[in-house]
Amino acid sequence: MFEQAEKNRRIISGGHDMEKNGRIVRYTDEELIAMQKRGESKSNWAVAAAMTYAEIEAAIADDPDEAGMVVDWSTTSVELPQPKVVLNMRVDYDIIEFFRSEGKGYQTKINAVLRSYVDQRRKHARRLSNLNKFE
Repeated sequence: MFEQAEKNRRIISGGHDMEKNGRIVRYTDEELIAMQKRGESKSNWAVAAAMTYAEIEAAIADDPDEAGMVVDWSTTSVELPQPKVVLNMRVDYDIIEFFRSEGKGYQTKINAVLRSYVDQRRKHARRLSNLNKFE
């Protein structure tokens, strides 16, 4: 799915200024291919394909949406979501009310808190295991 937008305006997002557009039009892959064949594409793909790495980096550096955005891709990871299980459990009233008061997605937040707890316990167990190796 590709989104094309018109009528530029500026908004603040993710801590920096970004160009955003007022009217968004959605196209499928097939529609985009057909538009390109009819010459309706606003992109000059031949010019883009001929660009050197340095020219691409310069174009990115000149893009106001990319200003100050540095991503260290060497530290990223892809984590596929694990399947969820249905759980019926008893929880103190004030605990569930706290998470519900946080709004939509409260079950996801509860899961994130539990995941953080499990991760910390596992790290602690690994540290103890490593210490025991030296005794």
